[in-house]
Amino acid sequence: MKTILKSIFSLTIAAAFLVSCGGPSKKSNKGAVSGNAAEKVYVAPGEHDSHYAFVSGGFSGQLAVYGLPSGRLFRVIPVFSQDPEKAYGYSEETKPMLQTSHGFVPWGDSHHPDISQTNGSVDGRWVFINENNTPRIARISLETFETEEIIEIPNSAGNHSSSFVTENSEYVVAGTRFAVPFPQRDMSISDMKGNFSGALSFLSIDPDHGNMEIKFQIKMPGFNYDLSHPGRGKSHGWFFFSTYNTEEANTLMEVNASQNDKDFIAAINWKKIEEYVNNGGGKKMPAKYAHNTWSDETHTATHVMQKEVLVVEPKDVPGAIYFLPTAKSPHGCDVDPTGEYIIGNGKLAAAMTVHSFTKMQKAIEDKAFDGEAYGIPIIKFDAVNYGTLDQPGLGPLHTEFDTRGNGYTTFFISSEVVKWNIKDLKVIDRHPVYYSVGHLMIPGGNSRTPDDKYMVAMNKITKDRYLPTGPEVCQSAQLFDISGEKMELLLDFPTIGEPHYAAGIAAEKIAPKSKKIYKLNENKHHYAVTNEGETNVVRKGNEVHIKMSMIRSHFSPDNIEGVKVGDKVFFHVTNLEQDYDVPHGISMIGANTSELLIMPGRTATFTWEPKQVGVWPFYCTDFCSALHQEMQGYIRVSPKSSDIKISYTLDGDVPGEDEEE
Repeated sequence: MKTILKSIFSLTIAAAFLVSCGGPSKKSNKGAVSGNAAEKVYVAPGEHDSHYAFVSGGFSGQLAVYGLPSGRLFRVIPVFSQDPEKAYGYSEETKPMLQTSHGFVPWGDSHHPDISQTNGSVDGRWVFINENNTPRIARISLETFETEEIIEIPNSAGNHSSSFVTENSEYVVAGTRFAVPFPQRDMSISDMKGNFSGALSFLSIDPDHGNMEIKFQIKMPGFNYDLSHPGRGKSHGWFFFSTYNTEEANTLMEVNASQNDKDFIAAINWKKIEEYVNNGGGKKMPAKYAHNTWSDETHTATHVMQKEVLVVEPKDVPGAIYFLPTAKSPHGCDVDPTGEYIIGNGKLAAAMTVHSFTKMQKAIEDKAFDGEAYGIPIIKFDAVNYGTLDQPGLGPLHTEFDTRGNGYTTFFISSEVVKWNIKDLKVIDRHPVYYSVGHLMIPGGNSRTPDDKYMVAMNKITKDRYLPTGPEVCQSAQLFDISGEKMELLLDFPTIGEPHYAAGIAAEKIAPKSKKIYKLNENKHHYAVTNEGETNVVRKGNEVHIKMSMIRSHFSPDNIEGVKVGDKVFFHVTNLEQDYDVPHGISMIGANTSELLIMPGRTATFTWEPKQVGVWPFYCTDFCSALHQEMQGYIRVSPKSSDIKISYTLDGDVPGEDEEE
C-alpha cells in the first residue's frame, strides 16, 4: 500500500510541477512559427483542406468538424445536446432524437468518434460516437453531416470504452465504464464485489443503411472497462477492452482501485460469440432502452422504446474470452494496423505493455493459463507479452500508428508525444505539447491504413498559449507533421468543448458524396408543401396549424389573423429553394424554443403559444439575400373570447385560391 501511495504521490507532484511551470521551455513555444511550418498549414483562399477531423466536444455533447491542415472550424454537428443554431432538439421533428428511458435528456457527454470502414479502411459513410453519461451510441451521416440515429445502451453506466468499429463495419461496441447491478435493482453498494457486472454491447450495423441494433450483450465481471479497439488483419474477429479496478473496490478509488500490480485487457472473440448467438445461444432479458431514428424521407425522427436484450454469459461460450495481464490500471487499448500488437498503456506504470496476438493464440492452444477470474482464463503474462517499452515517459495514455511500424503515444503527466518503433521497442523521437495531452489522432488511425502525414494532439490545459479569457482558457489541439523521421509541430488551434478524441479522413472520401439539397418531390413530411398554392392555416380546436412556405424573400402566408390567446400554434415550414446553400430561418416572438433553420427542400416545425393580444411579427433568421430584412410577416392575436375567424393572405390574396374571372 505504501509503495502504491508513494508512486501516485510522485506522479502527482511531477504533474503539478510540469503544469505550474508551464510545461516545456518557452523556447519551444516558437515551434509553430519556426521554419516553414506556416507554409505547411496555409490553405489559400478558395482552396480546400486535404483532410477532415471530427473532434468530439466532450462535455459539450457535440461533434465538431475541422479542416486539416488549416485547423479551420467548419461545423458543429449536434448529437447528444440541444443546439439552438440548428434547432436540433427544439424542433418537433428532432425532439425524439433525445428521448431516453429516463425521459427527454437534452445534454450528453460525447467521447470517442470512429468512422465506418470497408476492408479495413475508413470509407467516409458514417461517424459513430458514444455518450458517456446516459449511455448512448449515435450514427452521423457524412452525406448530410447530421445525426441519423441514437440508440441507448441498457445495463450500462458510463459508456466509455466505445464507440469503435470493426474493419468491415460489422459492429460498433459500447462498453460500460462502471460496474452496476445487472439488471438494475435496489441493493447495498458495499455488496458490489461479485454482485455488480459490466456490460459489453455489440451493435450490428446494417451494411446498406447503417442502422444499428444491439445484437448481444456480454455479462462480464464487475470491473471498470476503460477503452477498447477491434482486432484487424490477423486479429480480425477479436475485440480488446482495457480494464481497471479489477479489485472491485467501491470507495477511495484512487487508492483502492490501484492495489493489484496488474489489471487486464479482456480479449473477446466476437465471431465465436456471434456464431453462438446465430445458433440460438444467449438469453433474452427484459430491458428498457430508446432507439431513435431519423428519416430523410419524412424529415422526422421516430422514438421507439425497446423491451428486451439478448445477454450472453461468458461461461456459456468457452474459448471466447480471455484476460491478458497488463501493467497497472491500463487506460488506452490500441491495436496496430497489422493486428499483431496490442498496446496497453498502464497510466500508473513506468513501462508500456505490448502484447502479441500470435503469442496469445499459441498460449490459448497450450493452455498457458495463470488461473481464472470468474471462470475466464487468465493467460500467463510471459506467454502473451511481446515486450515492454521501458521508461518512455510519465503517464502513458493513448497510442496511434503509422504504416511504417511506428507507434505514437501520449503522456499526460510529462506533456509529450513519443514516437517509437514497435518491433524494436525503441524510442525514436519525443516532442512536447502544451499541456497535459489526452488522446491523439492520426487520420484513419483505427484502421489498417492510417495516414502517414498528420497527427493531432488534444490537450486538456492550455495555460499561456492563448489570450486569457477569464478563469478558463480555450481548449486546444495541436497539429504535427509526421511524414519524416522527426515529428514537427505545425499549428495550435482552439476547439469547441473538450477535445476528447477525434477521427480523421481524407476529404476526397467525403466531399464528392456531399448532399446539396433535399428534392421537394421526395419530401414525404406530413405538412410539406411544394408550392405557395398549397399553404394554408387550419384551426383544430385550440390548435392552429400553419402550413407555410419560404423562398427568397418572403413567407407564404405572410399575414395571419384569427389566432387567440391560449391557442397552440404549429408552424410547419417548408423551404421551397432548390439551390445549394440557401437555408432560411424563422422565429416568433415569445416562442419557448429556438428558431428553425431549414435546408432547401426540407420541412420543420416549431410551436408557439401566444400569451398576449397584439400583432406580432415573425422573420427570417438567416441572412439569405439582399432583401433578407424584408422577409417577414405578422400574426394578429385576439382575446380568447374573440369570434374572429382564421384568415391568411399573401399580398392581399389567399394563397392557393384562384382569382375570379
